[in-house]
Amino acid sequence: MVFRALMLRDAAGTPAPQLETVDEALLPEGEVTIAIECSTLNYKDAMVLQGLGRLVRSYPHIPGIDFAGTVEQSDSAEFAAGDPVILTGWRVGELHWGGFAEKARVRADWLVRRPDGLSARHAMAIGTAGFTAMLAVIALERRGLQPGSGEVLVTGAAGGVGSVATALLAALGHRVVAATGRPELRDYLTGLGATELIDRAALAVAPARPLDRERWAGAIDAVGGTTLATILTQLRYRASVAACGLAGGSDLAATVIPFLLRGVDLVGIDSVMCPRHERIAAWQRLANDLPRDRLEQMIAVVPLGALPGLASTMLRGGVRGRLVVDVGA
Repeated sequence: MVFRALMLRDAAGTPAPQLETVDEALLPEGEVTIAIECSTLNYKDAMVLQGLGRLVRSYPHIPGIDFAGTVEQSDSAEFAAGDPVILTGWRVGELHWGGFAEKARVRADWLVRRPDGLSARHAMAIGTAGFTAMLAVIALERRGLQPGSGEVLVTGAAGGVGSVATALLAALGHRVVAATGRPELRDYLTGLGATELIDRAALAVAPARPLDRERWAGAIDAVGGTTLATILTQLRYRASVAACGLAGGSDLAATVIPFLLRGVDLVGIDSVMCPRHERIAAWQRLANDLPRDRLEQMIAVVPLGALPGLASTMLRGGVRGRLVVDVGA
């Protein structure tokens, strides 16, 4: 049996992606074989396709850190043929062949059963980005964020994490302020539920003092760097920021003053190795809490062959919302 895949091969130290027909016997070890229906393009996928960050060490390789599909064959008591499943994380698409293909074989404990009422298309419209956004919302809720607490900031709001975070927070009753460098997307972001937009440049200036005026009841930051340092100075007393990205840099030039005088929290969000019970809970929350009409506003469907070109666009910040990959197209 063979299947189509976007295969990366090493071309003199540079990954060269191309559509290939692959023998199913070459799939890596695992208890469950999945017929993939959809995948998605995330920021990390774009890095892999461009050969950045040394995320892939062995070639040939099938990238794609997410997929949704149906179990085709299982040696696990937990899953049977026909079960709808989702995979995100676990270094799939980096160390293990991933979802930019029509088939995958993985460990059973890496899979989550797809919640009732959530299609494969919608699951991949959410993907790692939306899953990360849900983990960030849960983290803020655990630290006391409630509807009516005040303004909640979302940075990188037009990207994958930011789009889902904006829609989720608004649906849960929060007043969302979206930070973006693309003012032409105002209608898109207000359609997701943002009540106000601010220019990302206002947050990208190094803080002039260790504490600024208190504003944010909570924040989800997908940018990092100076933006995160600025957010820390503007959090309200005992508010929290969930950090889940570094598009603006990995350095953090901040002081301990906000932690000592305002008791704020900086919460790191990891979606790759997140424990399975937390994954199951987060996906159920996404199925219940994320409005499908707002999710639809984020989606563009693309074929496998378009991904190499879209990777550079994504790394430049030129992608809006979520790209769902039709692996059969």
